[in-house]
Amino acid sequence: MVMDSFTGKLAVVTGGGSGMGRELTRQLAAQGCSVAACDLNPDTMAETVALAQAEAPPGVRVTGHTCDVAYEAQVLHFRDELLAAHAIDHVDLVFSNAGAGGGGSFVESGREEWERIFAIDWWGVYYCARTFLPLLIASGDGVLVNTSSVNGFWASLGPGMSQSAYSTAKFAVRGFTEALIEDLRSNAPQVRVAVVLPGHVGTNIVRNSLIARGLPAPEHLSDAQAEEILPPGVWDKLAQAGVLPEKPTAADLRQFLVQANVDFRDKAPVSAAQAATIILDAVRAGTWRILIGEDAKMIDERVRAKPEAAYDYAELFAGLIPDSSDQAS
Repeated sequence: MVMDSFTGKLAVVTGGGSGMGRELTRQLAAQGCSVAACDLNPDTMAETVALAQAEAPPGVRVTGHTCDVAYEAQVLHFRDELLAAHAIDHVDLVFSNAGAGGGGSFVESGREEWERIFAIDWWGVYYCARTFLPLLIASGDGVLVNTSSVNGFWASLGPGMSQSAYSTAKFAVRGFTEALIEDLRSNAPQVRVAVVLPGHVGTNIVRNSLIARGLPAPEHLSDAQAEEILPPGVWDKLAQAGVLPEKPTAADLRQFLVQANVDFRDKAPVSAAQAATIILDAVRAGTWRILIGEDAKMIDERVRAKPEAAYDYAELFAGLIPDSSDQAS
C-alpha cells in the first residue's frame, strides 16, 4: 500500500526532542501532517514543537508531550493527552523512534544500566505498538514505523566494542516488526508496518543516552561518573588510538565524551534531516524495510552473503580494511 500524502493526517513520533525524531516532526508538519511528539526531555521537546509549528501550513497542529517510553503507564498517558489535544479518536502514523545507547557489555556493564537501555529500545517499541495499534486500525489506513538499527542485524561495533543491550533490543525490534507483516496482513489489513535500519546518522545519541540513564550531559559529569563511563580498561585502547593521554584526568574524559557527541553528530555521512526524508519517502512508497546509509547497506549485503563471517571482521570487511602485512611491506 502506498500513501500519496501526509496532508490532513495525525502522526505520533517518539523521541521527538532531537535527532531523527525532531526532523520527522518538522518534515511531517511542513507536509501538512499534524503531529503529537513526545520525548524524555521537555525542554528539547518544546524546541521541536516551536520549530515544526513555525514551518507548518495553516490547520496543522503540533503538540509536545513528556514521556519515558520505557514505562507503559507513561505511554498510555501520552496517548490520552494527544487524543484530547487533537480532539480525535484515531491516529494515522506512529513512528517509534525513541532510543538510547549503552549497556555495552553483558559481562562488565551493571545490570541496572543494561536493563534500562533494553527497556527504552525494546519495551518502548512494544508498549507503543500495544497502545497505538487500535488507533491505527481505527484510521482505516494506518502505518506503524519501528526504528531498529544496523545493530538489528549485526550485533557489533567492531573489535573490542561490546554492544549487547542495544543490539539485543534492536534485533527484537526488527524481529517483532517482521512478524507483524503477516500478523497485520491476516488480522488487521487496515495497518501496515515498516522497520527502519539506520547506520551512522548524525544525532546527539551520545549525550541523550547519558541523560536517558539518569546521568548529566557529558560536560556536567562528576569525576566518578566520568570514570565509570570510561573505566581504565577503556583508557588504554583510547590512548593507543591517540584520542586520550596515557593517564587521563576526569576533565580529559569529560572532554572526550563531549567531542565524541559532536563528532558523531556532525561528521556522520547521513544527517538526521536526510534520514527523516528517506524514511518519509519510503513510507509513502509502501516500503517495509528502510535501510539508511551506505554503511548499513554494505554491512547488510555482507552479512547476508556470508552470515557465518559476520563476526570475523577481517573476512566480513575484506577489501575495506588494509592488510597489516601489506602495510609492513
